[in-house]
Amino acid sequence: MPFSFADYARERGVRFFLVSYTDLAGVQRAKLVPRAAMDAMAVSGAGFAGFATWLDMTPADPDMFAIPDPASLIQLPWNSEVAWVAADLVMSGLPLEQAPRTVLKRQLALAASRGFSVRTGVECEFFLLDAAASGAGDVRDQQAKPCYDQAAVMRNFQLIARLSDAMESLGWGPYQSDHEDANGQFEMNWHYADALVTADRHSFFKYMAKTLAEQAGLRATFMPKPFAHKSGNGCHVHLSLWDLAGANLMHHPQGPLGLSPTAYHAIGGLLHHALALCALTNPTVNSFKRLNAPMTTSGATWSPNAVSFTGNNRTHMIRIPDVDRFELRLGDGAANPYLLQAGIIAAVLDGIAQRRDPGPRHDNNMYTQPLPEGACKRLPANLLDAMRELRANAEFSAALGQDFVRSYLAIKMIEWNTNAAHISAYELTSTLDC
Repeated sequence: MPFSFADYARERGVRFFLVSYTDLAGVQRAKLVPRAAMDAMAVSGAGFAGFATWLDMTPADPDMFAIPDPASLIQLPWNSEVAWVAADLVMSGLPLEQAPRTVLKRQLALAASRGFSVRTGVECEFFLLDAAASGAGDVRDQQAKPCYDQAAVMRNFQLIARLSDAMESLGWGPYQSDHEDANGQFEMNWHYADALVTADRHSFFKYMAKTLAEQAGLRATFMPKPFAHKSGNGCHVHLSLWDLAGANLMHHPQGPLGLSPTAYHAIGGLLHHALALCALTNPTVNSFKRLNAPMTTSGATWSPNAVSFTGNNRTHMIRIPDVDRFELRLGDGAANPYLLQAGIIAAVLDGIAQRRDPGPRHDNNMYTQPLPEGACKRLPANLLDAMRELRANAEFSAALGQDFVRSYLAIKMIEWNTNAAHISAYELTSTLDC
């Protein structure tokens, strides 16, 4: 029996549905659909002009339709009359190849065809700024090393608790919230899940955090590096692979640090494709002000600067914190929730299929005792370098889909060219009197 949005609305008092999709720039787009029209919309889809958003289209392209996925339904905790639902994009009756959610679903289908279920969790870091975005919303938050500051968390208790209560009511399983390494920066954690569920929740969390912060007179930002002298917003991803019967495939009692050969091949895939992956995990010009950043006022950037893996050591790109998973520390707050997961899974699946060797584990402090030249690859210096790596990596591009990669690079090149045309204050200061 098909799902009935009308029944859902009647049982829960919902009047409207936000039929939402995320475009290639990570912007959420939506139409507000009254409940009486929603069941018909579920069949035909909500119509959009794709060119009007960050998708690689022209005004001559036909209508694009967003088909809501009822499995993703979320009733807004702060407005019970509205429910949000993620949608899959189609055009001319076919899935839209460049749509981020489609890219992720295809990676998950490929994983399932090889006997894998992919489960992930994300660590979303964000700043709470004043309404003008000029600095931390909490003017007393000025410590040089503010991480885990108890007083600062409690001064923001009303908003943090509201977000946590919302996640609890939605069944996400929130388990901790803390003040992060920069003044005004926070992180909230919820339980891991199937990668598509995590991506939908990640997308909704960003919307929810911004909305509730605005209601509190603040501004939440996931911008990778809003302040040059402070740590940036990362988005670390914890990944585990399971068989289709529900057994974890990452753990091996005799394996190094308790991980299986499959887990190490997965790490090998991420290391092999890391430079191209940066185009997805670090998708903005600003992203590369977080990667390879100089030391901050707190004493560490907490972001990677090279392609390496380690044990329980936060200075490398991949960390192994336990015997059943690993953590990729590459991503940042600007990462598209769907493309972040899709890129990671594509690299992992390639690593397993090709039995890629991750090489030696390094346990040095990469900030104070970096590996010698040639011991590992350095991460791209800017967005253009990352885009070039993605374009040149035929295996990775093919895995993600050539149509998607072509469209994604076209959109990102617009961003790069727009930035390149801008004359910065630094250029004027350093070059005006040349």
